[in-house]
Amino acid sequence: MQDEYRTVARPGVHETEVNRSRFLCALAPAATEQEAQAVVARIRKDHTDASHNCFAYVIGADAAIQKASDDGEPGGTAGVPMLQMLLRRDMRYVVAVVTRYYGGVKLGAGGLIRAYGGSVGEALDTLGTITRRRFRLATVTVDHQRAGKIQNDLHATGREVRDVHYGEEVTIEIGLPDADVDAFRGWLADATAGTAELELGGEAYGDA
Repeated sequence: MQDEYRTVARPGVHETEVNRSRFLCALAPAATEQEAQAVVARIRKDHTDASHNCFAYVIGADAAIQKASDDGEPGGTAGVPMLQMLLRRDMRYVVAVVTRYYGGVKLGAGGLIRAYGGSVGEALDTLGTITRRRFRLATVTVDHQRAGKIQNDLHATGREVRDVHYGEEVTIEIGLPDADVDAFRGWLADATAGTAELELGGEAYGDA
């Protein structure tokens, strides 16, 4: 698994103009290929009068799924440069749709490549990106007496507390970078006089 990846901070649209053609780049996060396709379908529906609605998306922390479409532009002049821009910026779980309203001036192949790729790059700069890092899900089980202090200490040291359950004992779900597991285990034993249990779960990604 990748240790980290970047994705778009928020969905949004950025508009540029090149030789009287309008280029509207819509960016949105997409957890699955189905979500990405739904975004493309929605934008095509919103812009049925546009000359072209070209798209590119990258799904998976390891970029396992990559798709691009020129939507009627000359082959390789729209979707591919859009996809290349996403990959160059290490973007994952993201879909880009560039809607073009033709302004009457032909741009040529090189001009189209620069316009479509550049539109995605400018949109990423404008909307912003966030980095997500891989971490290990873990559960701390501790008695009620020590639970409050442990939670406070976790927050104070910047640990991500994902959930807390109160029963006979208190279970605190956290996220840990793999490299920190051994050190955290030692800290927890010291902080609770060895009374807390640490159970490691699967892996996920969270904000850096």
